[in-house]
Amino acid sequence: MSKKKEKYIEKKGLLGNATDYAVLHPSVADYIIWFTLGAVAVAVLGYIFYESIKLSIFLGISGGLIFIPLRKRYVIEKRKKVLLVQFREMLESISTSLNSGKNIMDSFVSSRQDLMVQFPEDSDIVKEVNIINQGISNNLKIEDLLQDFAERSKLPDVIDFASVFTTCYNKGGNINEVIKNSVSIINDKIDIQMEIETTVTAQKNDQYVMLVMPVAFILAIKTMGGGLIDLSSAIGKISMTIAVVIFIIAYLIGKKILDIKI
Repeated sequence: MSKKKEKYIEKKGLLGNATDYAVLHPSVADYIIWFTLGAVAVAVLGYIFYESIKLSIFLGISGGLIFIPLRKRYVIEKRKKVLLVQFREMLESISTSLNSGKNIMDSFVSSRQDLMVQFPEDSDIVKEVNIINQGISNNLKIEDLLQDFAERSKLPDVIDFASVFTTCYNKGGNINEVIKNSVSIINDKIDIQMEIETTVTAQKNDQYVMLVMPVAFILAIKTMGGGLIDLSSAIGKISMTIAVVIFIIAYLIGKKILDIKI
């Protein structure tokens, strides 16, 4: 028998006031907007392909419900990408403070001021530095605070840094060197990702064109008249359904190919 999947428990941090970046809590307005966007888009497409109001409403409701988790996943991934860039800036600020002779605790305190210049007060990285500084004031170990941040971020680079930092900090290693290496790795990763995105931009644009072409093709045929598409017959509906399924599969395969991660 397969084991039942355990329910994910949201992590609130050592102080109970932190963010779990694997979880998103949209507002009611967000849910309504996302559902409406998905429902309207799918309902319009459903009517174009099938010319049935009832079926279009059913497809629209289904599309709206499916679009909500897809949108949530997109927002979570985008937030993590932004957090990684912010984390790099935090490490660079800490490294500068260490070079000026400050200890690691004071470096985290001063990094908050540097980050406040670059990011708004409600940005994720400023909140994380606030939590770390608050934890230090409450006599929590800095390595535990970083490990907690890493677990909640779900970012491999943050997890690796926290692990190496803990080992170095406990054994008296060169923390500044660890930070510089982490910044270099993250910079390289971001640069490579940007190069990949630039390279596949043209292919993504082609994919968007191909996404619109079947709809435009169906509309063009219908405007020509002459009964080229008979959606009232069973064969017409089956043929259209097969075409839509092939269209969706082709789009998903293309999206998977172009979604290159490092």
